[in-house]
Amino acid sequence: MKILVADDDPVSRRLLEILLGKWGFDVSVAADGEEAWRELQDSDHPRIAILDWMMPGMDGIQVCGKIREDKTRAPMYLLLLTAKQATEDANGRFESVADDYLPKPYAANELKARLRAARRILELEDEIETARENVKIETTHDPLTGLWNRSSILEILHREIHRARRQVSSLAVLTLDVDCLRQLNHRHGNLVGDAVMREAARRILNSVRDYDSVGRYSGGQLVIVSPACDCSGAMSQARRLQASVCQEAFKTFKGDFPVTISLGIAVGCNGHVAHELISSAETALAKAKKGGPNRIEMAQP
Repeated sequence: MKILVADDDPVSRRLLEILLGKWGFDVSVAADGEEAWRELQDSDHPRIAILDWMMPGMDGIQVCGKIREDKTRAPMYLLLLTAKQATEDANGRFESVADDYLPKPYAANELKARLRAARRILELEDEIETARENVKIETTHDPLTGLWNRSSILEILHREIHRARRQVSSLAVLTLDVDCLRQLNHRHGNLVGDAVMREAARRILNSVRDYDSVGRYSGGQLVIVSPACDCSGAMSQARRLQASVCQEAFKTFKGDFPVTISLGIAVGCNGHVAHELISSAETALAKAKKGGPNRIEMAQP
């Protein structure tokens, strides 16, 4: 784990650098508060900082305060070293910005114990953040394809409709259905159908624009929300999606299968609401499916 040492005393700084290196830390050093603050601006900055309380320019307390003001950075553990008497500021201003303090002179084994606790605290913080992100993904994404789930894609559609109204721009909704999915599930089992859905989702995600959103609406049906997209652009996108999905057979553990998709398109403007666009796109999709596989239909305005 990376650790920063900031101390204006070169002897103390060097002793700490050697000691921490022996304990397995990746050590960087700074001679004052300003240098320490610059070091902590890097995207890959140390997660632990040992800061001398009294330094010229920006002292350790000020560096801690600036770190705590930045709510976007990953959690850090901040340890202040001070020549002050331990009781002088024990309940004072350091507590609002630093995690701990250690009076000088300090015992090496005591510092090592503090840093061991710091490492464990940061590991727990990371585990909590990972668990939080996993829960967020589970509640917003489809577990099979990794796409947005139904509630999330509808929420995105509502948001993009409001944005289109503010910007007086068009918005396209494409509903897409994997034509052969039901037959594949019936003849070869659901695992084959699942493999086809995952690969179809991957190809579709690789074909849409960065600011388009793709969600699994139900079964083999997906919804694509395309901001700032008119009828011509939506039709071009639908053809691009068809070409991407159909370009080569889908490889599964039960063989290779050709796959086609049908699409329905609805393009809205200021007066549309979410359920109207979805309904229009689904009606167009039903018409495409009725006309045969691998078709595209545009909803009537």
